[in-house]
Amino acid sequence: MGKREVTRVFGGTATRDGAGVTLERVFGWGKEKLFDPFLLLDSFGSKDPRDYLPGFPFHPHRGIETVTYMLEGKVKHRDSLGNQGTIGPGDIQWMTAGGGIIHEEMPQKSPEGVRGLQLWVNLPQKHKMTSPKYRDLVASEIPSVKLDTSEVKIIAGSYREVPGALRDIIINPTYLDINLYPQQTLDLEASLGETVFAFLYEGNLGVKNATEPEKLFQAGSCILFGDGEGVEVFSGSNGARFIFLRGKPLKEPIAWGGPIVMNTQKELDQAFREYAGGTFLKGGKNS
Repeated sequence: MGKREVTRVFGGTATRDGAGVTLERVFGWGKEKLFDPFLLLDSFGSKDPRDYLPGFPFHPHRGIETVTYMLEGKVKHRDSLGNQGTIGPGDIQWMTAGGGIIHEEMPQKSPEGVRGLQLWVNLPQKHKMTSPKYRDLVASEIPSVKLDTSEVKIIAGSYREVPGALRDIIINPTYLDINLYPQQTLDLEASLGETVFAFLYEGNLGVKNATEPEKLFQAGSCILFGDGEGVEVFSGSNGARFIFLRGKPLKEPIAWGGPIVMNTQKELDQAFREYAGGTFLKGGKNS
């Protein structure tokens, strides 16, 4: 089998979430089978404090992992396990909600505003109720590979045999942040059967094995690839900055209710009953 082709291209949908944060929902509920094991991707960013200062006050999660990647500005966070801190440009926060966690994320006012990405990763059924944990990584802890054509930051997985910053992720995904220099080409590996997509957040990006091989996608495009042995991409005159994700589909039933994702409606109903009744957390504080 040859290189992967482009199967779908998605643009973000403007929405508000949390206590009123303006963002672009790149994909989410209704597209979970296409992106399995990835559930949701939000792109957020504004220089207007009214768009981001409302933040995401305390809310529950169960059955998933959330990954926040900051590009500009800072976000303070704290959770029911007692973790707290601040992540800034280039930093990563990878949270395993597992059996239940309550947390908040509050963007901080700054002249440059805030900009970042949040990805939700599904957990397989046997790990839905695993113990929650929080991992923060500063930008300097994320390894990179510098080539003549590009710089590749390795958040999870590996690239050219260089392991990523985050290890022991349950579904073992690959998460790369790629700066492809102007008018360059790059080959990216992908195993057969994996779900593979790219989200372009700056510049223009093309795909060699596309129906229109010279077409350049615009910033804000999410490119979903079909099956194959890899992806060959190229940049326009302004270069391209994009995240590249790949992971093995879980192929399990999904019962999704807001911040909680389980396998059955019964499990989902139980989670919300426990949250309402103050028994949601299996360790730590429920209020």
